Amino acid sequence: MKQEQINFLIIAIIAGALAGALTSSFFLTDSDSKSKSNDDLIWDFYSTETATLISPHGLRKAMDKGQDNFILVDLRSQEEYENSHIVGSINIPAYKDPDTSAYGDKERIISSFAELPEDKEVIVYCYSIPCMTGRKIGKMLADNDIFVKELGIGWNEWRYDWNGWNHEHEWAKTNVLDYIVSGPEPGELKTKSDSSACPIDNEFGC
Repeated sequence: MKQEQINFLIIAIIAGALAGALTSSFFLTDSDSKSKSNDDLIWDFYSTETATLISPHGLRKAMDKGQDNFILVDLRSQEEYENSHIVGSINIPAYKDPDTSAYGDKERIISSFAELPEDKEVIVYCYSIPCMTGRKIGKMLADNDIFVKELGIGWNEWRYDWNGWNHEHEWAKTNVLDYIVSGPEPGELKTKSDSSACPIDNEFGC
């Protein structure tokens, strides 16, 4: 083998090794940029939770004060809504009846939310805390550039576990029947000047 061929072979081997090292380094760096530490994941989780969930205490406080900067949306079926719902809420059903979902009716659901005033915060609620309806509808809407928040509890907790989520010192002062209504209309919110809901008004309040 001539010296020129040997030199060419050596150069080719070195170039190949360098290319392999650079490629490996690139992919490792790219992979590292996508991986997150536990601290990063914790930060993401709490940032998402606080951006997405609405405290029922905060909602009750807003209701007691007569605030109108939000729209509460009941996602249960029309039948269930008319039977009883959180006072002031409107109905955009994600269920045809109590046993049949209407997730496939995307056009109606999306267009109904799109028609809501853009200057008001939209809060959805469904059946219960573990119910995925609010999350699924929220994702459907976000995919269409409509962003809503979700009440931290569902209808079942609001109606049937009032003492479970309200503070103990409020049990004797409040009555769940003041916060629910029956019929096809949202119902009238009643302000309460003596409301004890969420007295903290800073970032650590409800």
